[in-house]
Amino acid sequence: MQEFVYNNSLLMGESVPLKSVAEEFGTPVYVYSRRSVLDHCRNIEKAFDGHPHLSCFAVKANANRDLLRLIGEEGFGADVGSIGELTIALAADIHPSKITFSGVGKRDDEIVAGIRAGIYAFNVESTEEIRLLDTIAGQEGKKARILLRINFDIDAGGHAYVSTSMKHNKFGIPAGKALEVLRWTQGLPNIEIRGLHSHIGSQITKAETFQRAARAIISLVQDITAAGIPVRDIDFGGGFGVQYRGYVTGPGIPAEESEEVNLSAATLIRDVLPLLRETHCRLSIQPGRSVVAHAGVLLVKVLYRKETDDRLFVVVDGGMNDLLRPSLYDAYHQIVPAELHGRPFEKADVVGPLCESGDFLALDRQIPRVERGEYLAVMCTGAYGYVLSSNYNSRPRPAEVLIDGTKCSLIRKRETIEQLFEG
Repeated sequence: MQEFVYNNSLLMGESVPLKSVAEEFGTPVYVYSRRSVLDHCRNIEKAFDGHPHLSCFAVKANANRDLLRLIGEEGFGADVGSIGELTIALAADIHPSKITFSGVGKRDDEIVAGIRAGIYAFNVESTEEIRLLDTIAGQEGKKARILLRINFDIDAGGHAYVSTSMKHNKFGIPAGKALEVLRWTQGLPNIEIRGLHSHIGSQITKAETFQRAARAIISLVQDITAAGIPVRDIDFGGGFGVQYRGYVTGPGIPAEESEEVNLSAATLIRDVLPLLRETHCRLSIQPGRSVVAHAGVLLVKVLYRKETDDRLFVVVDGGMNDLLRPSLYDAYHQIVPAELHGRPFEKADVVGPLCESGDFLALDRQIPRVERGEYLAVMCTGAYGYVLSSNYNSRPRPAEVLIDGTKCSLIRKRETIEQLFEG
């Protein structure tokens, strides 16, 4: 599953030197490993050990159509959060019966699109949304299938911005009101209740956190079924954490200690599956990061070395407009040279070209000395990379490239200046 390794002094993506990718396609550029995507999909599917389930890839993590098609061919469905993501998933040949629609603020036209497409279920977040679904489904002459999202008030840990199941978060129905809401929903003529949905956060690295959520779901399912309301499906959400620190190792780069070694969605699923089986429900999950994070690298070019009395800045041509996570979440991405030259390590801030002090990829980071014109690889950027990119400072968004063995293909063209100003 580790498809980015050093071969002699060159960082390889499968069998391709990443330096050559940067030289051919320019920088900044997102580069993905096909083999890594497939390996992660297959390991997740094996973890269910035959239990009836549906893995719906969280399109918000990476919405490239070529990657979605690759993931869909492995049997995955899609979890979408907008009409745009729904359109992309359908264009990638993911069957509507494998699509769920999440989000606290679905617009009327998005609900119409989901119903007309025949998606499997809407993950609903409020009684007003359920009422609107009932109305629109009636107008369309159809029934809307729903999974009621529950807020269990569980602290998933990590950055506050990726916590989604605390009582002060905007997501879901409080667990204590679930039975009341479902009883009311039973009286609506155009709604079919399929079950429950839970998603407690993102980049969760401890099995105990998922086990707490599983036990809470089991208890709620027991209460709901005892009241005579059948629960057929449990959507356990996503949030499976991945290793970011120390992902690439070698004698020419600084060692990074990590508590995330050997962490994977498959191991976390195996830890929680015995509990979830007690519900006797079909299970769904929404892996995103855990499928594509390790499959992606952002390549950037060193523009300048800038030294002051206090700091060394390595200025590169990719910034927060290309990769927002470090600035938004204080997220950590390992940064290594595309080619090693045996130089000593130095502490530097790796910063972008934008007119913002918050435009950085790493702060106070030990890296081998690099010079102008050389390339750096920002590791594990396959998730929440390109999808969070922007045109800030009127900069075109980067290209995306897929490596398959010894071959590279362009799967998204670099934006042009002219495209920024099209009416």
